[in-house]
Amino acid sequence: MSSSTDNLVLEHLRAIRGKVERLADDMSEVKTRIGLLEYQVGGLTAQNAGLSGRLDRLDERLGRIEKRLDLVDV
Repeated sequence: MSSSTDNLVLEHLRAIRGKVERLADDMSEVKTRIGLLEYQVGGLTAQNAGLSGRLDRLDERLGRIEKRLDLVDV
Protein backbone atom coordinates (compact mmCIF):
# COMPACT_ATOMS: atom_id res chain seq x y z
CA MET A 1 0.00 0.00 0.00
CA SER A 2 1.11 3.50 -0.58
CA SER A 3 1.74 6.00 2.18
CA SER A 4 -1.46 7.94 1.45
CA THR A 5 -3.50 4.74 1.57
CA ASP A 6 -1.89 3.77 4.88
CA ASN A 7 -2.69 7.19 6.30
CA LEU A 8 -6.27 6.96 5.08
CA VAL A 9 -6.71 3.52 6.70
CA LEU A 10 -5.20 4.76 9.96
CA GLU A 11 -7.44 7.81 9.88
CA HIS A 12 -10.53 5.63 9.49
CA LEU A 13 -9.37 3.25 12.22
CA ARG A 14 -8.87 6.17 14.60
CA ALA A 15 -12.34 7.47 13.79
CA ILE A 16 -13.81 4.01 14.41
CA ARG A 17 -11.90 3.72 17.70
CA GLY A 18 -13.27 7.08 18.84
CA LYS A 19 -16.82 6.07 18.00
CA VAL A 20 -16.45 2.74 19.80
CA GLU A 21 -15.13 4.52 22.90
CA ARG A 22 -18.10 6.91 22.85
CA LEU A 23 -20.48 3.97 22.45
CA ALA A 24 -18.82 2.22 25.39
CA ASP A 25 -19.30 5.34 27.53
CA ASP A 26 -22.92 5.60 26.44
CA MET A 27 -23.54 1.93 27.23
CA SER A 28 -22.04 2.39 30.68
CA GLU A 29 -24.45 5.26 31.32
CA VAL A 30 -27.38 3.23 29.98
CA LYS A 31 -26.50 0.32 32.26
CA THR A 32 -26.37 2.65 35.26
CA ARG A 33 -29.72 4.17 34.41
CA ILE A 34 -31.33 0.76 33.87
CA GLY A 35 -30.00 -0.35 37.25
CA LEU A 36 -31.61 2.67 38.88
CA LEU A 37 -34.91 1.94 37.12
CA GLU A 38 -34.82 -1.67 38.32
CA TYR A 39 -34.22 -0.45 41.86
CA GLN A 40 -37.16 1.96 41.63
CA VAL A 41 -39.47 -0.70 40.17
CA GLY A 42 -38.53 -2.98 43.05
CA GLY A 43 -39.44 -0.25 45.51
CA LEU A 44 -42.77 0.34 43.81
CA THR A 45 -43.51 -3.37 43.88
CA ALA A 46 -42.81 -3.48 47.62
CA GLN A 47 -45.05 -0.45 48.19
CA ASN A 48 -47.80 -2.07 46.15
CA ALA A 49 -47.58 -5.24 48.26
CA GLY A 50 -47.80 -3.18 51.45
CA LEU A 51 -50.83 -1.27 50.23
CA SER A 52 -52.51 -4.48 49.14
CA GLY A 53 -52.07 -5.91 52.63
CA ARG A 54 -53.51 -2.78 54.18
CA LEU A 55 -56.53 -2.89 51.87
CA ASP A 56 -57.12 -6.54 52.76
CA ARG A 57 -57.13 -5.69 56.48
CA LEU A 58 -59.48 -2.75 55.91
CA ASP A 59 -61.83 -5.01 53.95
CA GLU A 60 -61.91 -7.49 56.83
CA ARG A 61 -62.59 -4.74 59.35
CA LEU A 62 -65.36 -3.28 57.20
CA GLY A 63 -66.96 -6.71 56.90
CA ARG A 64 -66.95 -7.13 60.68
CA ILE A 65 -68.46 -3.65 61.15
CA GLU A 66 -71.21 -4.38 58.61
CA LYS A 67 -72.06 -7.66 60.41
CA ARG A 68 -72.19 -5.98 63.83
CA LEU A 69 -74.51 -3.27 62.54
CA ASP A 70 -76.64 -5.82 60.68
CA LEU A 71 -76.04 -4.02 57.39
CA VAL A 72 -75.50 -7.29 55.50
CA ASP A 73 -76.98 -10.76 55.63
CA VAL A 74 -74.82 -13.17 57.61
